[in-house]
Amino acid sequence: MTLTPLSLPSSDDAPTWGEWVRSRSSAELDRARELVSTIRTASPQAALEVLRAWDRATGHLGNAAALGSLFGNVHPDESVRDVADEAEQEAQRLSTAWSLDRGLYDAFAALDATVIAGDPLATRLLEKVRKDFRRSGVDRDEETRARISAIRDRLTELDQEFSKIARDDVRSIRVAAERLAGLPADWLEAHPAGDDGLVTVTTDYPDAIPVRVFAHDQGVRREIVTAFLQRGWPTAEPVLEEMFALRQELASLVGYPDWPSYDTDVKMIGTGAAIPEFIEKIAAGAEEPMRADLGVLLERYRHDFPDATEVPLYDSFYYQEKVRQEQYDVDGQRVRTYFEFPKVRQGLLDVTGRLFGLRYEPVDVPVWHEDVAAYDVFRSDGDESLGRIFLDLHPRDGKYKHAAQFTLTDGVAGEQVPEGVLVCNFSRGLMEHDHVVTLFHEFGHLLHHVLAGHGEWYRFAGIATEWDFVEAPSQMLEEWAWDPAVLRSFATDAAGEPIPDQLVEAMRRSDDYGKGIYARTQMFYAAISYWFHADEARRAAGEEVASLTDRMITFQKKYAALPYLEGTHFFAAFGHLGGYSSAYYTYMWSLVIAKDMFSAFEAEGAGDPFAPGSLAVATRYRDRVLAPGGTQDAADLVADFLGRPYSFDSYAAWLARSTRPSS
Repeated sequence: MTLTPLSLPSSDDAPTWGEWVRSRSSAELDRARELVSTIRTASPQAALEVLRAWDRATGHLGNAAALGSLFGNVHPDESVRDVADEAEQEAQRLSTAWSLDRGLYDAFAALDATVIAGDPLATRLLEKVRKDFRRSGVDRDEETRARISAIRDRLTELDQEFSKIARDDVRSIRVAAERLAGLPADWLEAHPAGDDGLVTVTTDYPDAIPVRVFAHDQGVRREIVTAFLQRGWPTAEPVLEEMFALRQELASLVGYPDWPSYDTDVKMIGTGAAIPEFIEKIAAGAEEPMRADLGVLLERYRHDFPDATEVPLYDSFYYQEKVRQEQYDVDGQRVRTYFEFPKVRQGLLDVTGRLFGLRYEPVDVPVWHEDVAAYDVFRSDGDESLGRIFLDLHPRDGKYKHAAQFTLTDGVAGEQVPEGVLVCNFSRGLMEHDHVVTLFHEFGHLLHHVLAGHGEWYRFAGIATEWDFVEAPSQMLEEWAWDPAVLRSFATDAAGEPIPDQLVEAMRRSDDYGKGIYARTQMFYAAISYWFHADEARRAAGEEVASLTDRMITFQKKYAALPYLEGTHFFAAFGHLGGYSSAYYTYMWSLVIAKDMFSAFEAEGAGDPFAPGSLAVATRYRDRVLAPGGTQDAADLVADFLGRPYSFDSYAAWLARSTRPSS
């Protein structure tokens, strides 16, 4: 049977879209309910049939939730976003109801596991379903289950509300055109002054990042960085406080001492207490590189401010760029001339196609905005589609403000085609290389989603590994955004000349320069993520706990390389406090694994990512790490690829690599 992708509305009319979202989500939930109704009276010997019915039901439930999450974040019409938010809430309510249904739990508890003993995936699924029920609180009394249900419903609402605050609160500054000296010519051309002679600069990434990096006027840099770090404030604070308190209450009701303990019970790291241990390990390892980075930065800063004892946050981006220009011979404005968005997008497709044996064919199908491009994905040597991807890569009002891969549909063989959406906010013209790296990173998620969408169970489809592993494949793909041969294939200037190898090597050296600052900044974010949640257990026990702002300042002083900017509230738009909750450590945990996995490519590549040895490693990585999805534990997938358990060594070597300028 040939499966076809989902058909989106062909009309741009908002009511049509709203009705389509409502109708599809309702149909998916009805089908899910129908399948679940068959489970309650099933025989204990019908274990495989029960598991299949449950898996398909949760697949339909996932369709409704994914639809709501995606279009609640990307559709250009607010009324459609509201309908999508409602659809996601309804899917979450049904999921909560099932998780607390004693009849369903009893049915799974009674299943005869010996019937499926010869089927390792069915056995794995049964173990996970039973654990899901236990973690849900299904074994608690009726009053407790009712409270758990109410908490989960409210947490869904709060998560959506926080996401909306971060998405919609776009700040701006207005400055005289002459104060924007230093900005690239294409940026200035795209930002003409108004009738009053003032230019509007928003906190959206394509506006704010070039200004904080290139604007010569210190006051302008201070204004835009301050505005950026004020997004969401003060509206988000009570939303977050309620969210953290409810997560703590939920964890307590189901038998965990705090939310991080509950959250990590299904992650690679294993326990909540292991998170601060990991943060301290990375922070200690990054101490010397950070001090080296800051020493170079402060020395350069004192050329302009002789009495300075530290570099203010609002000046750090500009002066890091100065260091790269003057000491590493890397001029960010020159680098930008090689990264014109259309070339980068096509280059990404060409490169990943060559690496992983894929091809992408553009398809003319209805989408939700004219900026969105759709492609069907194929194996290079085949005609059967592996799935469909959508690239929604430019900012607009009401759209998700960061960079992420969203699911449209999970894929299961014979059931449903995997479809994923890349949602980013890049310039339509020239891109900073950092944004090129981000695009490669997010595309790694998209590849994982599509390649792992051909198994027999929804539970293991796509990015279904432990949550603290999901970033590793994306961080691995970033490596090719630094490879001279890869960049030569698409990074060309206006005259068509490819980016010189010497410049790419200088870019790599300059990137090494800042990694101590980067690692410590990441640990600051991880500390916020963990302690904002862990402290709720103390608060619940009656202890006095400082405000979110005060705790943020404390963690910034302890972990971050750069000082706090007075009067700002970064956490108010730190969207990862929603989906990642207490587990932002994931990014660095995954990076440790990613660096180790990439060592296999370094060992075989001999400097050529398209050499036969490199491509053989890429194929092995595709088939042993990406394609299996969640069918095995992440540590086992990595060990199968590397031929050994993953280790900290490659990451430690990367972090310790010399950061001394070449001049």
